[in-house]
Amino acid sequence: MVKQKATNITWHEGQISKPDREKLLRQKGVILWFTGLSGSGKSTLAIEVERLLFQRGHITFILDGDNIRHGLNKDLGFSPEDREENIRRIGEVAHLFSQAGIITLTAFISPYRADRNKVRKMAGNGEFVEIYVCCPLEECEKRDPKGLFKKARAGIIPEFTGISAPYEEPENPELRIETHKHSVRECAKRVVLYLEKQGIIPVV
Repeated sequence: MVKQKATNITWHEGQISKPDREKLLRQKGVILWFTGLSGSGKSTLAIEVERLLFQRGHITFILDGDNIRHGLNKDLGFSPEDREENIRRIGEVAHLFSQAGIITLTAFISPYRADRNKVRKMAGNGEFVEIYVCCPLEECEKRDPKGLFKKARAGIIPEFTGISAPYEEPENPELRIETHKHSVRECAKRVVLYLEKQGIIPVV
């Protein structure tokens, strides 16, 4: 649990509410949390979902694991403690985006259930949509787009999720997407359909 260090601070409320922004944008601000092993297709799927939503006139933004580590979280490594802080920070950022009425897509391995559940609790009110991008380890290793599994197997990369570090599968995700069985477009359409059914975006 992160302790509050700053003192003499006050939370300031604005005059524009989240429902006000959602009405203007014709969408609900939510966090689409794509989680899964490296190589499972999280970023690829998030990019396709964003493309489909953008075509329909929706305001979205992707927070990608690698991109965030180039800036906001460049001081963090891959120890369990750093992974926890990585997810805490991005959870806070994603929550701010959702409060602005934006459909926020995050693509992080986020291997620990406890960390993902903390973000879910922070978001609250059905604003956290956990999307388990499910793909067998063997298939992820075959894809290995960044060559990371090969390095992990060789001992070059320590604490690598799925090899030398654990991945805790979601127990009750809102969506389970099997990227090894369906095309990227088919998987993305399923996510969009879910958003329609939940009233997050209007049906067209």
